[in-house]
Amino acid sequence: MLKEDFCGVDVGSVELTVSLHRGGEVVRRSFANTVAGHRALRRLVSRRGHRVRVCLESTGVYGLDLALELAQCEGVEVMVANPRAVRRFAQALMKRGKSDRIDAEVLEQFAARMPFEPWKAPSTSALQLRSVCRRIRVLTCSSTAEKNRLHAARASQTTSTVILEDLEEQILQLGQSVRRLTKEALRIIASQPQLQQNLQLLRTAKGIAQTSAIQILGELSVLSKDLDARQWVAHAGLDPRHETSGTSVAKKPRITKAGNKYLRCALFMPALTARQHDPNLKAFGDHLAAKGKIPIQVVVAVMRKLLVAIHAMLEKQQPFDGKQLFALT
Repeated sequence: MLKEDFCGVDVGSVELTVSLHRGGEVVRRSFANTVAGHRALRRLVSRRGHRVRVCLESTGVYGLDLALELAQCEGVEVMVANPRAVRRFAQALMKRGKSDRIDAEVLEQFAARMPFEPWKAPSTSALQLRSVCRRIRVLTCSSTAEKNRLHAARASQTTSTVILEDLEEQILQLGQSVRRLTKEALRIIASQPQLQQNLQLLRTAKGIAQTSAIQILGELSVLSKDLDARQWVAHAGLDPRHETSGTSVAKKPRITKAGNKYLRCALFMPALTARQHDPNLKAFGDHLAAKGKIPIQVVVAVMRKLLVAIHAMLEKQQPFDGKQLFALT
């Protein structure tokens, strides 16, 4: 019978802080966040006759290569935990301080005490697509900000001509970068028949044009295939949060936002468009508005409906059907 060990790894951009509980012994080490450091950490946690559960926080790209390295190691299981869940867990442990060592210890205990959900490594193509799509998102936001600055600069007669020219040049360069990266995203999608098929299915929904479809697909393609629609909604942070206590506290529900902000952003404009142009989603939005929901609550509800519809579309490989979301009366 395999002995079970638990390990927490606090991931920084430069250093990995490790807390490993092996039997009655606790091992604490630090490794460089490099290829050599990943291999050294792998040698530390893997031991014949032992199974080790390693917990990392989902904090971006700095832990991705480590998770991929550990996932290939026999006898090692990896969980990538939601940072908010880990923070709540640390509060429950009455951890008052915060340091890399304390965070690693909290992650080690999280792996030992909480339900363990093994992380499944996405395909290389899916990871490449997501990284390209997120870069497109960053550049698009920068371009929008520069356009706003240019508009403000043109409104003043005191603005130097060189400032206007510089802003125009920046906007032009950002636009060129976005087009180049969009072409690369389409190349990645075309190289995988399933991604290509999913892109075409996404575009059957009103409100989802090519740009939005690429962004949505980039985020969804890395998710495990066994996740249901409710888990997709939670992953996007679109699940409602209720706050009640006794008879005196009953706050209005709001979304948790404890999820993928890139996916939420990618769904926002499609939801606005679908709210206006898809008959079923328009009727759904009107129904909520008639019940007293404010406009942003209606849009968020449409985002959630749209994501549920996308899950069904990709799972069944069928085009969008608004009648499945809300029946017209």
